[in-house]
Amino acid sequence: MSNVQKPYSQTRALWAITRASFKAIFGNPSAIIFSILFPIIFVLIFGAFGGGGGVSYRIALAGKVDTADFFYKGLLQIPGVKIVAYTDSAVLRKDLIKGKLTAILDIQKTTDSTEKPHYNVSIKSTSASSNTIYSFVPALKMVKLMLEKELNDSYVSYVDIEEPVIEQVRQYRQIDFILPGQLGFSILFSTLFGIAFTFFNLREQLVLKRFYASPVKKINILLGVGMSRLFFQVLSVLVLLLFGHFFMNFTLQNGIFTFFSIITMTLIMLFLLMGVGLIFSSIVKSDTSIPLLINLFGFPQMMLSGTFFPIEVFPKWLQEICRLLPLTQYNDAVRKISFEGLSLLECWKEIGILGIWMVIIYAIATKVLKWE
Repeated sequence: MSNVQKPYSQTRALWAITRASFKAIFGNPSAIIFSILFPIIFVLIFGAFGGGGGVSYRIALAGKVDTADFFYKGLLQIPGVKIVAYTDSAVLRKDLIKGKLTAILDIQKTTDSTEKPHYNVSIKSTSASSNTIYSFVPALKMVKLMLEKELNDSYVSYVDIEEPVIEQVRQYRQIDFILPGQLGFSILFSTLFGIAFTFFNLREQLVLKRFYASPVKKINILLGVGMSRLFFQVLSVLVLLLFGHFFMNFTLQNGIFTFFSIITMTLIMLFLLMGVGLIFSSIVKSDTSIPLLINLFGFPQMMLSGTFFPIEVFPKWLQEICRLLPLTQYNDAVRKISFEGLSLLECWKEIGILGIWMVIIYAIATKVLKWE
């Protein structure tokens, strides 16, 4: 009887490459420290101390207010007050719910028969701003006293400050901002370093060349090495999410559904970063150049993508640049999914921008990818 040779199994080859690459990752303790322990330490530090820096009051005004008016000028003299203008009521509402806005003031001005101004001030806030609204109201009453002293009549009430209307909302904690940023920070650098160095070393050691000469399909070679890194990064994200939720009360608005939505969003970002790592591993001539390229790509995003602080602290023109960065899209999407309870479909804008980045990155990767 003649021996019939079985067809080569691409699935078994893919699984073998993936398994071997996964074992290699866990054979490197520094990978575990950088990808899991280091972000947890950052979460603990920023979660505990990120709210410092003194009291500040971000105030929005309902309707138009005369900026030359005495009461408005007195408002600006309150230490820490910043008047914030909104053109989108939905954004204003979100900031109020998250505690990014201390209060909305509605200042109604009338004039009596002696041409002296009278003000009626109503205050709208939420329980998310409980750490600032209760110190802001006494400061506002000091403005009232200043005005009445200026008008030389302390017996007439020229300013009527109503009791604040405080809506009870879910508390937006520091960890709800910090943890998504740390997830992005972790997967950005560990994925880029892992993919770039792994493929560069495989190419330099002629392993990729041998794979290329074997019956294994090229796509399976890339997927085998890449999937092991993706699995490891997803594992690190799982650990961070569980740690943040159970030990630091990180909000998962819709429970397990939110949890898996964040994982799906992370997979999208990981595929994008894998393409960047492939590009870097192919265009460098020595492994000493890889960290330089990774830092050139990653460091601006770490600083400008809302990882450690909101991008709203930057000038308007810089904010527009920040919103084009892939890490900004990931951070924003995870925060919307976790705290606001949005679905992946409702994060279509962020996913769409990441998709555009992915098309550009993999178009470049197919042109520059080297096997030897």
